[in-house]
Amino acid sequence: MLTTTTQYNKLSITMTSKPMQTSKDIQNPAQKSDTPMLTLDSLIEAQVAFMQQWLHSQAQPLSMQAWQWFGEQPLSKYISSDDLQHLINDWLLKQPLSEVVRRDIRDILHTIIYHPVNDNVPLSELVDDTQVEILASYVGSHEEQRNILVHTLVGNETFADLLTQTLYHAINDFMESTLDKAGAAGKLMKFGRSSFEKATNRNLDEKLQTYLHRNIKDLAHKAEANAQAHLSNEEVARLLVAGWGRIKEKPISEIQTYLRDEPNDSSIEHIENSIQQSYNRLRLSPYLHSLVAAGVDTWYTNHQADSMANIAASLHIDEQAITQLSAALLPVVTDALESSWVTAHITDMLQAFYAQPSIKAGLVFGSD
Repeated sequence: MLTTTTQYNKLSITMTSKPMQTSKDIQNPAQKSDTPMLTLDSLIEAQVAFMQQWLHSQAQPLSMQAWQWFGEQPLSKYISSDDLQHLINDWLLKQPLSEVVRRDIRDILHTIIYHPVNDNVPLSELVDDTQVEILASYVGSHEEQRNILVHTLVGNETFADLLTQTLYHAINDFMESTLDKAGAAGKLMKFGRSSFEKATNRNLDEKLQTYLHRNIKDLAHKAEANAQAHLSNEEVARLLVAGWGRIKEKPISEIQTYLRDEPNDSSIEHIENSIQQSYNRLRLSPYLHSLVAAGVDTWYTNHQADSMANIAASLHIDEQAITQLSAALLPVVTDALESSWVTAHITDMLQAFYAQPSIKAGLVFGSD
């Protein structure tokens, strides 16, 4: 194979060599050739046009060849685990979502949730009966967690206190309204209540609350025991499936009844804002960075020896997808090749090439 210098020397010999003069040339020394001498600028201009045209015609096959070459390269040749860590931490997590992106998220959610098509599509279109049955069986099989949930809802002190206060206020309101309407008998009962409190040195309201609280605590404990005894795995699964059966044919738009859509009171904005606040707290926390680091290391360990094509195939990106993508991007490539900035860069490159001493000294051009 010829070296670059040898190629340049051959080019110099070719461009500077002149044909041997004939007797006709000697007799007519003033005669000029009909072919004009090529100038350096015109040569560069012709080369720029040729390169642009050639690249234009070869853009699609070149893109496929580039993909085939790239697909054969192993992931570890170009990307390390640290590169992925920096990409996620310094680019994705370091910067908050812009207000433009947040507004787009809210608008898209609003369009999807309040789209008219939701009025005619049932919830069963989103979730299959089989999925509900599997989920119900899974939830029903976790007996220990279910008992904890029942205790949290029914058997805890807060529930008993809340029920005590509710019943006390209900009884007190009933007694007050009844005594007020009872006339003389009501006044007599109020007098009897006052006399009782003085004689026992205890407030009747306090005694009533103590009584209710003691008995309701017992009732709550019995209710908890009954619930845990009767809510078998099969019963829990049956209740979940039955509950799904009552709502599955309702339209998806039923979700809208649980949301507000007022200009100054939008549920979607509240939800998006809450998610954004949580994200902003987490994205800079050492906790999330630790999880990201562990997740990236696990993924990289599993795939570092894979080729780029294999990794792309796991995302359903194959040659057919690349062909469609390159065809879609072809107008962009064409416009870029024909743009003034590409023309200027190719021109500068060729001018720098011909300005090299080893090239310039061996070329003979007509004057500009």
